[in-house]
Amino acid sequence: MKVMFLTILLISVAGSVSAKSMKVYKHIDSKGVIHYSSRKPDVKNYKILNIRCPECSWKNSVNWKTTPLIIGKYEKEILEAAKKWSIDAALIKAVIHAESSFKADAQSSAGAQGLMQLMPSTQKIYSVNDPFNAQQNINAGVAYLKHLLNTYNNNLKLSLAAYNAGEGAVKKFGNTVPPYKETENYINRVQTLHKRYQ
Repeated sequence: MKVMFLTILLISVAGSVSAKSMKVYKHIDSKGVIHYSSRKPDVKNYKILNIRCPECSWKNSVNWKTTPLIIGKYEKEILEAAKKWSIDAALIKAVIHAESSFKADAQSSAGAQGLMQLMPSTQKIYSVNDPFNAQQNINAGVAYLKHLLNTYNNNLKLSLAAYNAGEGAVKKFGNTVPPYKETENYINRVQTLHKRYQ
């Protein structure tokens, strides 16, 4: 199971660029796992997808220091997951806000779904039958976040980097935050919201 995690690429396409379209690289590895990335992969068998991303300009126009917090939505599900996985509820709210703005039916052009924008491979690992079901999505997203925190010795920046760019990207750069602008922006966004939700 742990080996599988290293092959998962969990990206947040919606928050990656300011344009309304973007180039996404897709490839399938030897184990049949599909990977999506905004960075060119180190393989030859990739395809380039030019996709519209209407969410992108919205995310980049938000001032995360002043945007209204979303209070009271999915409180029960968040608190249950926080208790089950021993993760700060404010952090969960920050990730959900950054990923989907608390929209349970959110779906990125790359296939990430639901409140915590889970890729299909992550859904499969955590037995998510309905990614748009708030309880299932939050529980799986928090479980994955807990896995990342355990993997990176509770280093929040690295964990968020892996949540956004994938564990493979973090490993590629020697277990440091990948030098991707989208990932750096994502980390800042979540950390800003985390402080505000506390």
